[in-house]
Amino acid sequence: MYYSCPFGSATKLIKSLTGPKYDGKYLHRLVKEKLGDKKLHETLTNVVIPTFDIKNLQPTIFSSYEMKQNPSLDASLSDICVATSAAPTYLPAHSFETKDCTGKVRSFDLIDGGVAANNPTLVALNEVTKEINRGSSDYYAINAMDYTRFLVISLGTGAPKTEVKYDAIKAAKWGVLGWLSSESSTPLVDVFMQSSSDMTDFHISTAFKALHSENGYLRIQDDTLTGDEASVDVATKKNLESLVGIGERLLKKPVTKVNFETGLCEPCGQGTNDEALIRLAKDLSKEKRIRDMRSPQGKVAKATN
Repeated sequence: MYYSCPFGSATKLIKSLTGPKYDGKYLHRLVKEKLGDKKLHETLTNVVIPTFDIKNLQPTIFSSYEMKQNPSLDASLSDICVATSAAPTYLPAHSFETKDCTGKVRSFDLIDGGVAANNPTLVALNEVTKEINRGSSDYYAINAMDYTRFLVISLGTGAPKTEVKYDAIKAAKWGVLGWLSSESSTPLVDVFMQSSSDMTDFHISTAFKALHSENGYLRIQDDTLTGDEASVDVATKKNLESLVGIGERLLKKPVTKVNFETGLCEPCGQGTNDEALIRLAKDLSKEKRIRDMRSPQGKVAKATN
């Protein structure tokens, strides 16, 4: 017969209240090993990586576009990756400095960007929109509000199977400790993360539909995860292989939209996720050809060839 130790959960609770679950040393070492001294301007494609500045209580977005206007954002990729991974209660906040071409130093005190943008799709759209308004040649002759020219693929990282996790009767009795630790989870973090993700999906879905570009936005998410599969930090070989299998099966599932009355993902009659991805890939290829023809750089390249 198995007897649980009453001190085990108490020890975990005390540890969670006095410091992050992990010290982050292995993450720092691994990221540095993979990325070396590469900086933001050296990425192979344009990127947008959200973090959150706990010193100024505002988001800090490391964007390939914004970096051209603000060189102090040209930070080490390893620092950016560690910062955007620093989920509260799991990993420690990360601090570092950058120096621009004039020698001006900027310091950062950052945590996971999911605090402000758990679903970063809207952040990416915002960066592209700003670049269009600046008159970038990458988006030649494109109207910032012409959503028929936007193609967005939003990949969720999975969510627990919908069930009653908390209720008002229990929550009404919580103080600081209750909101930070209840039933082996962190209600306050769960609430912020889930609401941020859902509101982003809600906004983008509504905007694309209103502008008759509903097929230009594809959200792929699995909200049926249970047990270890739904955890954010179970990195066993068995669970990682299980997650790969979930991703492969997800491709064969129908495209879904969130029903904002029930919170459930429901089929929307657009075929399967892999069929939708193929359609978007064809549209992307067509859009690339159109831009090349309209862009001054594209015409020059074509004439040269």
